[in-house]
Amino acid sequence: MEVTCLTFNPFQENTYLLHDSTGECVVVDPGCYEKHEQAELKAYIEQHNLKVVKLLNTHCHIDHVLGNTFVADTYGVGLEIHEQDLPTLRSVPAYAPAYGFPMYSETLPSSYLKEGDPVTFGNTTLQVLFTPGHAPGHVVFYNEQEKVCIGGDVLFRQSIGRTDLPGGDFDTLLNSIRTKMFTLPEEVTVYPGHGPETTIGYEKKHNPFLR
Repeated sequence: MEVTCLTFNPFQENTYLLHDSTGECVVVDPGCYEKHEQAELKAYIEQHNLKVVKLLNTHCHIDHVLGNTFVADTYGVGLEIHEQDLPTLRSVPAYAPAYGFPMYSETLPSSYLKEGDPVTFGNTTLQVLFTPGHAPGHVVFYNEQEKVCIGGDVLFRQSIGRTDLPGGDFDTLLNSIRTKMFTLPEEVTVYPGHGPETTIGYEKKHNPFLR
């Protein structure tokens, strides 16, 4: 599985394209709002002859869902989220204009993800882990074979996701990291929703919130 990161919108959100040798591709957390951002995403997919087969959200804060409608409409795929983050998604239209996104278009989920569900595409299988705290329905996607985790806004390099937004809870987030993320092998690479990738082992040693 290859992991491609494209960084979009004023929040500098990491949008991930996961694809393998079959050419099948999963888009995770599309943050592309402006036309040039949508064009960049589309150009990468076309240049690499990828076939988008799934649209996933780790969670539904505005910076991670701005491109949902573009991806869903362009590639004919349904949105998949955890059901507990539906209220987070439904709240976005109310505050999007105040954040500078007056053209935000809502796409609702076609199905829901649950912990332990396999997410399959091409020759690849991802495992869904339920990791609330930053958002009530936050999930991450773990590829055991490749030792890769698409981590959303749970764990960052030497930091953690904010917990001051509606539905956030500091103790819940730390519990998610300790019981879900930190039980993964230390060599697992975590690709977060913002900033550079890190590893489980590095964060166990250096993350000031988890010492």
